[in-house]
Order: sequence, then structure tokens, then C-alpha cells
Amino acid sequence: MTDLGSTAPMETFTAADDLALLTAAAHEAGRIALGFFGAAPEVWMKTGNSPVSEADFAVDAYLKRVLLAARPTYGWLSEETETVLGAAGAERFFVVDPIDGTRSFLRGESTWCVSVAVIDAKRPHAGVIDAPAKGEVFTAVSGGEALLNGAPIRVAPAGGGILSVAVPDGMVKRFEPERAAGHLAFAKAAPSLAYRLAEIAAGRFDGTVIRPNANDWDIAAGDLILELAGGSLVDLSGAARLYDISGRKHGLLVAAAEHALSRLTSMAEASSPA
Repeated sequence: MTDLGSTAPMETFTAADDLALLTAAAHEAGRIALGFFGAAPEVWMKTGNSPVSEADFAVDAYLKRVLLAARPTYGWLSEETETVLGAAGAERFFVVDPIDGTRSFLRGESTWCVSVAVIDAKRPHAGVIDAPAKGEVFTAVSGGEALLNGAPIRVAPAGGGILSVAVPDGMVKRFEPERAAGHLAFAKAAPSLAYRLAEIAAGRFDGTVIRPNANDWDIAAGDLILELAGGSLVDLSGAARLYDISGRKHGLLVAAAEHALSRLTSMAEASSPA
């Protein structure tokens, strides 16, 4: 098992230190998840008819144990377990989705990931999206670059007049007039929101629209990776996301390369129900 570091006081840890910790922990978490992948893990249904499996719980338990042992003053915000308010209060905490894309995971598809970030002063300062079934690890640290398997990535460059956009299935009809008018083309939208954000950062399509009620753990790591790759994740007013240890659900969001952000935001606003 990978050495995940010491338990020095919080103030000695830089964002780069936190990224190294997250990267090692997410790699091991992905290995744990792969042990359940395709093996018919036990599944329960949460409120809202959302599935959670024994794989989610196993990964979450591992991450909580090793991350808080390595950073005992940090807080903890996760999809699957109770929030822990660390000695750092709301200033610095982990935000974790042990398996983002559980439905994909259970169907045997590869577009699921472990998504982990550290929040400092309401913004992510280190983030990792590890998609082990694809062999892809996206990382970012404040002041650095967005990387895929150690190599720098950038959002798609400005092209012609058509935007390539990954729209969730439930929103496709809203954007059909824009497609019919030749303003956009539909890219395949991965069920995992974290992975979808990483794909934008890697330049695979121009942007996505995110349905209301996304949670902090769905977007925190991808937010930083996208930002450092030259894109943005914003609400319809153009405001960046802020994160708090209490967690929150977000309204309609747009994530895109900078050249596409304004156009896609306008399309999303025009297509929103009154």
C-alpha cells in the first residue's frame, strides 16, 4: 500500500503536499473499487432513488481513514458519510465522492471515478479525479497546471461556429432548437459529472450544462481541474462556485472552455423553464 505521509501540523502542508496525498489515496481507492467492479456488489437505494453500493462504502471508509489520519486537523465532507468539522473549521476540508457515477459502475461501464479535493478558503486548492477503469488520472493544484496522467491538458481551442456540448439526457430536448439551428452538436454526456468536467478540461468537447441540485462532492475536484485547463464552472450569473463544510446543492450550472462559456450560458438561460 502506498505511503500516504505524516501527520504534521496543518500549517506545514502546502497545496502540493495535499495533491500528493490525494493522488496516492485516490489511486488506492480506485484499486479497491475495481475489486467490486463487475462482481455484482450489494446495492441499496437512497432517498431520491439513487443507488449506493458496498463498493461506495468501502472506498469511502478507506478514504476517510487515511485522509483524516494524514491531515487530522482537516474537515470531511462526503456523499456517503457524516460531515466532520476538523480543527481547521470551515477553512480547510476534504470533499469526497468515493464513486462518482455509481449507476455506470453498476452497469459495468468505464465512465466512473473517484473524485477528491481539498477546499481552502471556500475554493479547491488540490483536486484529483481518478478513473481507474479507463486508466486516467486527472490532477490539479492551485498555481499549477491541470494534468492527465502527468501531462498538461487544455480545453478545446475556439473552432467554428458550432459548439460541441455534452447535455444530460433529461435536458436534450431543451437544446434541440440550438442543435437544429446549427449552433451546437451533442457530445456523449458521461453520467459521472466529475468525469464530464475532466473531459472538458482535456478538450474532448467544449462544455456541458449541469442540472440543478449538483452537490459539492460532484464538482469540487473537476472545478479546479477545469479552471487550470483554461475553462470555468459558473452559474447563470457567471459566478464561480464557493464551497463550505456544510455542503450545498447548486442551481443550474455551466462548465465550458472560456471561448464557449458566454454562448453556452446564454443558450442555457434561454432554454431554462420560466
